[in-house]
Amino acid sequence: MSYSFLDLLCLLGSVALFLYGMKVMSEGLQKAAGDRLRNILSAMTRNRFTGMLTGILITALIQSSSASTVMVVSFVNAGLMSLGQSMAVIMGANVGTTFTAWIIALFGFKVNISAFVLPVIGLSIPLLFSKSSRNKSIGEFFIGFSFLFMGLDLISTYVPDLQSNPEMFAFLERYTSMGFGSVLIFTFVGLILTMVIQSSAATFAITLIMCSKGWIDFDLSCALVLGSNIGTTVTPLMASMGGNIAAKRTAMGHLLFNFLGTAWTLAIFFPFCHFAQWLTEELGQGDPGALSAFVNHIEATDPDTYNHLFDNTLPAGHPVSAQIAVMQQSVSIGLSVFHTVFNLINLSIMIWLTGLYVKIVEHLVPSRPNQEEEFQLKFIQIGMVSSSELNISQAEKEIVVYSQRVQRMIGMAQNIIHCKDNSEEFTKQFSRLEKYEEISDRMEIEIADYLNRCSEGRLSNEGKHRIAAMFRIVSEIESIADCCYGIGKILIRKRESNAQFSEEIYHNIDSMFIAVEAAMTNQILLLRDVEHAQQKDIITSYNYEREINNLRNQFRSANVENINEHHYEYQAGIYFMDVIGSLEKIGDYIINVVDEVKNLLRLSK
Repeated sequence: MSYSFLDLLCLLGSVALFLYGMKVMSEGLQKAAGDRLRNILSAMTRNRFTGMLTGILITALIQSSSASTVMVVSFVNAGLMSLGQSMAVIMGANVGTTFTAWIIALFGFKVNISAFVLPVIGLSIPLLFSKSSRNKSIGEFFIGFSFLFMGLDLISTYVPDLQSNPEMFAFLERYTSMGFGSVLIFTFVGLILTMVIQSSAATFAITLIMCSKGWIDFDLSCALVLGSNIGTTVTPLMASMGGNIAAKRTAMGHLLFNFLGTAWTLAIFFPFCHFAQWLTEELGQGDPGALSAFVNHIEATDPDTYNHLFDNTLPAGHPVSAQIAVMQQSVSIGLSVFHTVFNLINLSIMIWLTGLYVKIVEHLVPSRPNQEEEFQLKFIQIGMVSSSELNISQAEKEIVVYSQRVQRMIGMAQNIIHCKDNSEEFTKQFSRLEKYEEISDRMEIEIADYLNRCSEGRLSNEGKHRIAAMFRIVSEIESIADCCYGIGKILIRKRESNAQFSEEIYHNIDSMFIAVEAAMTNQILLLRDVEHAQQKDIITSYNYEREINNLRNQFRSANVENINEHHYEYQAGIYFMDVIGSLEKIGDYIINVVDEVKNLLRLSK
């Protein structure tokens, strides 16, 4: 066989370059758009129609339905949109992904790729060295755009040439003449191919090239594109694996939507393909189904011309070569028409059934008892980081959840103070506090790991500063959890030494807890919306810090006098001040978090 292992590696590299171009282009656009793109999904999903338009717009912009649906899974996981709203966005995303197909169809064959790719890269490089982060992002967008079409050109070069590999041709021919059976087989091939390369756009590009060279006919090319619609649901399914029940239902809804759409299309497959062919002809683009028959006719009547048909050795202006170019354009437009019409009809039908979809998905993915009480990150999925810049906001929301969990530990520490030393309740409360401390450690590690992988992606300068600040905030929150657990261990030592707290000590400790709880509540208020934090809330935090310090100084001064006057034993006074010291440290950690919020607020302005 003339198709060597090196050719296979080159094909894999071509697909990789194509996917990398899409990734760079997407990330550049995300950074150029900034927070507007990150917030649009949550702002435009008030009803099913605005949600549908949002899905179309976002997917058309970031050039990946997988990326947009992963974002939807994250938003549902975060509770920012309902399952019904997410269905509308996902339906729109399926239409938005056809935008990429039209780009490939309109430019992939009409423009000499080698003639414009390198000049575009050359013009984009100066933008990368611009002082403006927006200009840098625009430069990345154009470089990614160039890589995308460079990969497309190389895919065309390294896709196996079946006329030079008769064994492979015979193998495929066996499955191309089975009528509807061939359609099912090639639908499955499209599904598997998209699952492997994680991009329906890349599958479309490969299909487009194979069909344009006459290796498979138009009907089977449509079957490949149809299968890719199901294959693209794998990425959101993977994203939902680490999410809550709502995230899993959203991903299942995406799969169900694409599966049912493919099912009804297969039921009328050949008439639907003929409709796409007719529509393409009505658009003045010729018959997309004529290319395969024309190539086979050339092979039978003029073998010499056939052998040089696609190796660029035919003389310039050769009539067969010119006719092939026209038919290639017809096929590319025809596949885009099929892909777009399929998704538009599917959307037009399914958008009215979102309520039914929600019920079906809830039945397919039932909630389990106590499922929501299990430890899991609520806002982010550790397994996947699809878009670094976009996922920073998810980490910020996860930090709020982390703070709320640690705040509950402050309440547990206060409860354990009032438990009798030898009671079963003391043991139960301490075990619960210990469990929460372990969860706190796990959350810190997982959030930090997520932030670390976000930082490895392409980020704007603002994004880098936000991640650095979040690293410090997570560390401070974990220190608060350590102090709460430390209070529990202080009480263990108190129990072992048989020291007893007086009512005065209990009252003083409760006063300190009230101040710390108020400071923690105000910290969470600031973390909920860092970019719009109020100056008065920051000032309130500093006031709480001064109050906590004043209480610590007051209790420290009074402690020696109270021991001398025998209000309580010396040992009890030691443990009392240890608890007060731990609570004062919590106040310090809280104000450290507030300082980071203040820095982020200054940066956003």
